[in-house]
Amino acid sequence: MNEKEVLDLIETARETGKIRKGINETTKAVERGQAKFVAVAGDIDPPEIAMHIPALCNEKKIDVYTIPSKLELGRASGIAVGTSAVAVLDLGEGKKKSK
Repeated sequence: MNEKEVLDLIETARETGKIRKGINETTKAVERGQAKFVAVAGDIDPPEIAMHIPALCNEKKIDVYTIPSKLELGRASGIAVGTSAVAVLDLGEGKKKSK
């Protein structure tokens, strides 16, 4: 999936499904095996705070995508500020789009 498709799926899941925002919530969702896919911002400072997420996703066989900007990820998540990570738990209407 490209960046726009990932952001569109996050927006759809926010409206009709279920998402978790932030490093801590995303980490918990991945550890519990609840996440369908994860998006991580590429402009996190310091980057060390999110370095564990791709490795954890690989271990749990969950797709992980990098979005260049925290602000873009935050907007897609429905918040006015940036967010470092988003886990999509339920695609909602996005199930139709993802196939």
